[in-house]
Amino acid sequence: HDEAVDKVMSMLGENGNHAVFTPNSEIILAAYHDPEFCALLNSAELLTADGIGVVYASRILKNPVPERVAGYDVACGVIDKIAQTGHRLYMFGGKPGVAEKAKENLAAKYPFLNIVGMHNGYFGPEEVDGIVEDINNSGADLLFVCLGAPTQEKWICANRDRLNCHVMMGIGG
Repeated sequence: HDEAVDKVMSMLGENGNHAVFTPNSEIILAAYHDPEFCALLNSAELLTADGIGVVYASRILKNPVPERVAGYDVACGVIDKIAQTGHRLYMFGGKPGVAEKAKENLAAKYPFLNIVGMHNGYFGPEEVDGIVEDINNSGADLLFVCLGAPTQEKWICANRDRLNCHVMMGIGG
C-alpha cells in the first residue's frame, strides 16, 4: 500500500500523465476475454491487485504480487499526502451529489485538501468535451475517475491525451 501511494506521489512530480488502475478478479477476467481491454489495462503506469483473489492467482501463476492493494486504500493514502503538499484533486463520477458530500467529508478531515473540481458520472457522449475542458481548466494534478470498471479505464484511455493532469486513477463506482 505505501509503495503504491509513494509511486503515485512520484508520478505527480513527473512530466506527462500517468494512468493508475486497480483491477480486481472480475476486471482481470473481463480482460482475459477481451484483448482490447487487456491491452488498455496493460497501458497503465501502475496496476495494483485490488482483491485477495488477484494475489492468490499471481502466486498460482508463479508471478506473485506482494499484497492486496485496493484502489480505495491507495486513494485514501494519496489524499492523506496531497492534503500536505497542495496538489490539486478533481473528483469525477458517482451519482449527483456524491462528490459534493465526499468533498464535505474530506474537508472536515483534511482542511488543507485542495479539491478544485468535481463532476458526477451521469453524462452523455456530447458532454465529454466539456468535462475534459472543466478538468483541464481546474488545474488538477490528480484526477479520481469513479465510473466503475471497465467504464472508468476506457474513459481515461480515450481522453488521456487531452487531459493535463499528472495522474488519472480509476477507483471504482
